[in-house]
Amino acid sequence: MARGKGASRGRRGKAATVPPADAASNKPAPTGPAGLPLPSPVAGTNLVIADIVLRAAGGMLRNRMERGLLVKSYDKAKADKLVDGRGLATSVALWGASHLARRSPIGLAVVAGGLAAKVFYDRGKRLEAKRKARKTPTGES
Repeated sequence: MARGKGASRGRRGKAATVPPADAASNKPAPTGPAGLPLPSPVAGTNLVIADIVLRAAGGMLRNRMERGLLVKSYDKAKADKLVDGRGLATSVALWGASHLARRSPIGLAVVAGGLAAKVFYDRGKRLEAKRKARKTPTGES
């Protein structure tokens, strides 16, 4: 029963409980908070997948909402053209404004203030056009 000095220890420098890297291991797949299996055992890959899915879903929801808001004022073809026909400059400006508004309360105040100024400007133009239309009779130019 007497063993040698290092007989009960295993090899030094090597972990004795390293799990096998093959798929035949009995280790269960990693699960998420809802108990569903995650697509990858690597956490970084799962974050990338989640980011892509959330951004795609958010983009689809945003496009549907924009079209829905525009259909109230325009026909479907015009609404589709307005949503899909944005140029690069408009897309970059919208991204910049949303990024600025998301980053800080001051940025949100700047963007909200700019939008409020635009709304008041448009409303003033519309009221001015109505006043002009009232002043000039319909038969004269």
